Amino acid sequence: MASLSALARDLSNALDRTRIMREADLPPDPWQVDLLESDHDRHLVMCSRQAGKSTTVAGLALNQAFYDPGLILLIAPAQRQSVELFKKVREIYGRQTGAPKIVNESAMRMELDNGSRIIALPGTEATIRGYSAPKLIVIDEASRVEDALFAGVRPMLATNQGRMVALTTPYGRRGWFYECWEHGEGWQRTKITAHDCPRIAPDWLDNERRMLGEWQYKQEFECQFVDTEEQFFSGELIEAALRDTGGPLWM
Repeated sequence: MASLSALARDLSNALDRTRIMREADLPPDPWQVDLLESDHDRHLVMCSRQAGKSTTVAGLALNQAFYDPGLILLIAPAQRQSVELFKKVREIYGRQTGAPKIVNESAMRMELDNGSRIIALPGTEATIRGYSAPKLIVIDEASRVEDALFAGVRPMLATNQGRMVALTTPYGRRGWFYECWEHGEGWQRTKITAHDCPRIAPDWLDNERRMLGEWQYKQEFECQFVDTEEQFFSGELIEAALRDTGGPLWM
């Protein structure tokens, strides 16, 4: 009877992909529910600072590790950032009941007794070579990850139809994330500004706008691709000039 009860619980948990966050006392916002429940294999998440994007993908990684075991890679521009994301995964894991047991662990990786591996990597093209057929790749601060890394990551998913989720605040009109967001095909897109997050107070945002200035505020909290203040020509003018003779620059 106990085994049947455990099986029923596991089935219920697998079907409810928000349970991991709820069990960690992190009830998800509607956009977080949509991301957790999505089955799309390529997802771009452009999100305000402090909206909960890292927490969401930590829950997503654990859902993958618990219920469809395999390799999960957490990638960020620097090792410090990928380690911080891994810490979020480990923190939420520690609040789960009946989770697969950890059989091997370090500051940057966790292996479970069901065969899943969650590995945090700094985002350089050299560090990610050697891994193959991951079930899930999470790219944090994706707008700041080099184009070469994106080119190196994509072939990993060729044979197993694994999933990629890239999350970030904008970082100007440049790079693979911007091109994929604006012109790429086959991507599911989620955009969440600070005004969409119920935990960020409007008066606090007003103060941040005054402190940061319009350029930085629009990028960090309104999720706008803005030109750098040093640019002589605007992004729109450059893009129009480049597109006179051809089709999309990035698919």
